[in-house]
Amino acid sequence: MKIPFNKPYITGKETVYIKEAISTGHLSGNGKFTKMCQHFFEHRYGFKRTFLTSSCTDALEMCALLLDIKPGDEVIVPSYTFVSSALAFVRQGAKIIFVDSRPDHPGMDENKVEEVISLKTKVIVTVHYAGVACDMDKIMDIATRHHLYVVEDAAHALNSFYTHQNGKKSPLGSIGHLAAFSFHETKNVHCGEGGLLVINDDCFVKRAEIIWEKGTNRAEYFRGDVNKYSWMDNGSSFLPSEITAAFLWAQLEEFDRIQEQRCEIWECYFNGLKQHCKNLDAVLPVVPDFAFNNAHLFYLVCRSSEVRNNLLTRLKKNDILAVFHYLSLHNSPYYRDKHDGRVLHQCDRYSDCLLRLPFYIGLNTQLVIEALIRK
Repeated sequence: MKIPFNKPYITGKETVYIKEAISTGHLSGNGKFTKMCQHFFEHRYGFKRTFLTSSCTDALEMCALLLDIKPGDEVIVPSYTFVSSALAFVRQGAKIIFVDSRPDHPGMDENKVEEVISLKTKVIVTVHYAGVACDMDKIMDIATRHHLYVVEDAAHALNSFYTHQNGKKSPLGSIGHLAAFSFHETKNVHCGEGGLLVINDDCFVKRAEIIWEKGTNRAEYFRGDVNKYSWMDNGSSFLPSEITAAFLWAQLEEFDRIQEQRCEIWECYFNGLKQHCKNLDAVLPVVPDFAFNNAHLFYLVCRSSEVRNNLLTRLKKNDILAVFHYLSLHNSPYYRDKHDGRVLHQCDRYSDCLLRLPFYIGLNTQLVIEALIRK
């Protein structure tokens, strides 16, 4: 039996709600299902304002516009991340200053951030890898002292939390000034391709709505706040269709059940592999005390690239598709000649040694575990 890396979960209600959206005759977005999805996130997590987008990349590009990123501005980004974390700011002319990963986790090393801040630094982008929080107290303290904005790239981090030093728990995406989530088909809940911009600072709300609607005050017009709408600002077509929102709503209705099943899969992997790690020459994921595991993905960190490649081959022979993850952005063909030359050892180690295992609802983890440990 072939085991794919990912299998998008379908609740069964997606087509029902898509048909309902079609029947309303309003398909272009910001209709009933868009509003229902946005209310879900605002009510459940206390986000001040949310905007459904066509992708997480779109949400990050909106962040760059809202923060008025201009040529010459510097933006601090972890190197071990998806290209969108940096690209959204590069499009506005920013110079990306990459930061290494933690030795114990692929997320950014918070202790390396302050040393790369300059007078040109404007933003710190935190990426909550695998849904595991960065140390946000440390990041927000640095940002406050240096008068910087913080954008949380929470593409992996829906329904994950951070425990502050005072014991308070905050949902990821609610701590920085702005945040972005992903609903790509590989995420815990999805709509094929989609995203969400989160606004945590009231000063960005009005402009975000204009940028979201192609730089116009169209949303105000449809609310009856103005008698005509005009081109007001920079922007783009960030708003997804009602068909996309209807699909996502079907997923959100089943969100707790989806999360419960994903957590069970994660625990099966963890408990099933922990006694075999020494023989596999690999280590299990680490979740720091301040973080929470939302069961977004499961990975092993191998001792070397050779070990990882041998495990990939072993799984492939058993018709199981596992993959590596990011290649360090500071070494990418596009950005390597723009990087400042610092060697980021941990990022490169994860690029060479991290192995992602199949993860989806309905997965038989035992088959994967047996294939891994069988010589």
